[in-house]
Amino acid sequence: MSSLDKMWLSFYAMGFMVVSMGLIYLSRYKIKNRVLQILFAIIAYTLLISSFFAMVYLVFNGPTGGA
Repeated sequence: MSSLDKMWLSFYAMGFMVVSMGLIYLSRYKIKNRVLQILFAIIAYTLLISSFFAMVYLVFNGPTGGA
């Protein structure tokens, strides 16, 4: 994986974390429908777990070399 691809993966992972934070807030405090609460929470935690694994991959994969 090139350095540019790693950069984009880290941006996607950070974006997933922000989106999951918003979805958790919505599911806990703003949505009153129980089915929607569960759906939003499942989506949020799925995004959070996938961003965690992406960051673990990026941290332990190390640099790609360079100049």
